[in-house]
Amino acid sequence: MATLYRKYRPQKFSEIFGQNHIKMTLEHEIDSGKIAHAYLFCGPRGNGKTTMARIFAKAVNCTNRKAGEHEPCNICDSCKDITIGRNLDIMEIDAASHTGVDNVRENIIAAARVAPSRSKYKVFIIDEVHMLSTSAFNALLKNIEEPPEYVIFILCTTEVHKVPTTIISRCQRFDFKKAVISEIIKKLQYIIKEEGITIDKKILAAIARQSEGHLRDAESLLGQVVAIGGKEITEEEANLVIPRSDLGEAIKLIDFLGKKDAGSAIALINKLVDEGVDLKSFLSDLIELLRKIMLTKVNPSLSEKLSLELGEDMELKINEVSQNINLNQAVLFIEKFLEARNELKSSFIIQLPIEVAIAELCIAPSRPSVAPVGQPTSTPPVLNNSGYRPAANYPSNNNVVVKKDNISSRAVNISKEAILARWNEVLAVVKKYNHSLSFILRVCQPREINGNKLCLAFKYKFHKERIGENNIRALVEKVLLEVYGQPIMVEALIDESIEVNNDNVYKSEAIDTDEKLSEKNRDNDDKDSSDGGENMINNLLKTFGGKIVK
Repeated sequence: MATLYRKYRPQKFSEIFGQNHIKMTLEHEIDSGKIAHAYLFCGPRGNGKTTMARIFAKAVNCTNRKAGEHEPCNICDSCKDITIGRNLDIMEIDAASHTGVDNVRENIIAAARVAPSRSKYKVFIIDEVHMLSTSAFNALLKNIEEPPEYVIFILCTTEVHKVPTTIISRCQRFDFKKAVISEIIKKLQYIIKEEGITIDKKILAAIARQSEGHLRDAESLLGQVVAIGGKEITEEEANLVIPRSDLGEAIKLIDFLGKKDAGSAIALINKLVDEGVDLKSFLSDLIELLRKIMLTKVNPSLSEKLSLELGEDMELKINEVSQNINLNQAVLFIEKFLEARNELKSSFIIQLPIEVAIAELCIAPSRPSVAPVGQPTSTPPVLNNSGYRPAANYPSNNNVVVKKDNISSRAVNISKEAILARWNEVLAVVKKYNHSLSFILRVCQPREINGNKLCLAFKYKFHKERIGENNIRALVEKVLLEVYGQPIMVEALIDESIEVNNDNVYKSEAIDTDEKLSEKNRDNDDKDSSDGGENMINNLLKTFGGKIVK
């Protein structure tokens, strides 16, 4: 018994689903009689390259075809012989098993010198042509460039980059595309109608998605489903054959994220774990859907061209869910779940990285909105090592809203003297959030205010680089906003002439008594010690605000 993809292989151009850009060109060439001597069909597997070649060979040799027509009749002896594969003038050669130069000489070059026995044209269909050796290509080159008038070459390949450019330049090249889901569903509906099978369209859509654009794969998968279900196929029977797809669950998760429903989202993840779902594969589907939303938000035409095609029902669901998500959220979701996917392997609780990502996305503030070009954007993001800081890590002043255009251009109404007057307060607030950072700021010199930028001078390069880190700079700027009530940005420079001593340390009551005593002890040690190593240790202690315990 023939499999479905062989039984329903197209025999005319009109029966081919999709590839219209190729069909129209070939049909016009046949209509006008302007047939080329060599063609190159390239593209993904299972999308009709060999089938197109056979129909073309049948059409050019059809004895009943009239001038101005392009379809083969499938009735004449020539068409019948080509259909069943016994026409001696149509030679199909598998290059994968005939790779050598000797095979090319015997099967192609020698045969091309002999005129066709019954047909008008002798057609050589060379499948997987990229498998030929370099010497075989060289032997074939002259024949492809100037074959006899009665010879047509049709080269088929899935890896056109392996075909020499000298061969490609002598052929008319046609690039086959993956079939879209709607075209695959139409072909499957045609097959089940001819077979008299009852099956839900949702099952056909699932088969089409699983085939990933390869029409032959979809027909083969349908054949397996039909073999199990018979004439009436239920969803339960189809699920025995069709690999599980969790796109529906992924869409639910995106919906929960858009509504900030962390509880339902985490419950969904644990439900999938209980059902034995591969979380890495699930996250791949989830990220693909989020990418589709992102592309849609950027430009709807990008989504149509570049993203995963889901089918009509799924497209409606994802469009509905995406209404609650903006572009910035989509980007942030992708980043978080990419991190979670990378952490799955090392997590002792398999779903924990996903749960953490969900909690952060539903609780932490989202990114600021992206404004059109030339328009100011909203509140600036505060970054950490992973991209964004949770609100819990910021100083607790939520009453001041600072717009990015203000930060980047507006001058603040504050003097250097006012900065120095409350610098101890800055050190005390910074110390609450980052203890070591307060010591670095003690040994810097606030220089001047230019616009809204406060220049901080450091003696050492590593101090400057530390302040230059995104998360550290953001924390300092947030503390300055809290203390001075104005959006002040910081920039750092190196001044090796700075002397690191107590004059550079702006003391206050916020400095603990123990720290004062330790500083006094270190000063005495500096005066009494003549050893170079001890001086170096004391300088380090002075720089970082430490003390000798033992």
